[in-house]
Amino acid sequence: MRVRQRRRLAAVALAALAAGPAATIAPPVRPTLPRSTLAVREGGAWRTWWRSDEAPREWGPEAPLARAIAWRPLAPGFRWGRAELAGKGEAWRTTLIVVQVDPHRARLALDTAFTGKLRRAWTIDRAPVGARVALNAGQFVADLPWGWVVLDGRQYLAPGRGPLVSTLTIDTTGALRWWHGAPPPGAGGVRWAFQSYPTLLAAGRVPAPLMADTGGVDVAHRDARLAIGTRADGTLLIAMTRFGAMGESLGFVPFGLTTPEMAAVMGALGVNDGALLDGGISAQLLVREPGGEGARFPGIRRVPLGLLIFPDSAATP
Repeated sequence: MRVRQRRRLAAVALAALAAGPAATIAPPVRPTLPRSTLAVREGGAWRTWWRSDEAPREWGPEAPLARAIAWRPLAPGFRWGRAELAGKGEAWRTTLIVVQVDPHRARLALDTAFTGKLRRAWTIDRAPVGARVALNAGQFVADLPWGWVVLDGRQYLAPGRGPLVSTLTIDTTGALRWWHGAPPPGAGGVRWAFQSYPTLLAAGRVPAPLMADTGGVDVAHRDARLAIGTRADGTLLIAMTRFGAMGESLGFVPFGLTTPEMAAVMGALGVNDGALLDGGISAQLLVREPGGEGARFPGIRRVPLGLLIFPDSAATP
């Protein structure tokens, strides 16, 4: 028995030597992200703050990107601002718009709009005067929202399922809660809810499919992005990217960041849990400053579902 084992070991060793040294010492190929970097303009200079080959798997509450944003007040507990980012390819000039909301001083609601033929018809132009912030919510399939939708306590659509699906619920007290992966167990106490994908951060960690090009998520595709998330203290963050190379009139052009880069943006803003919303030509955002002034970032495509954010003194629909 020992003689046979020795012969087998010798045969394996000879085969390895015949294959050459590369076959015996080459490490396995590890999937990586496409090469890219992100820089932010601070004080007239560019500071590189993220590299794909050193992408953090976990983010904390430090929010190093937030200090580069020129903040403006919207209402008590509300503020918004912009920063300039420089990435690779068509993202070489990208405008980042960020809205920050204290959920204890805000009320959130969902809004839908369809034509008589059930074609999606919601845009930020539908936002009532009292809303300080309005944006498209979730993803959609054909003319309907994708996944679970609860409108004012009633289930409108059944939950969708998937490994990178995230659900944001708002209960009857106004409290926000994230669910990643499996949908929450029923709609008890939930007043508003919608789902989106892919998850960008879950408890501060970037999902594994966003850390390497394994085929599960297209980590190289660039597009205009819109994302929503919350910090560990509950603060709500909305982030949008716009094409920044040719002025605001062409900001709607669907060029921008990759999904891993957008996860990095949210992580560097201090987000603990968050997900992408429908981006590209669907992405749209409205912010209203005191006196009714503010900014509109319209999309080209109408959507079925919108999210409205009101100061706590305003009445929701």
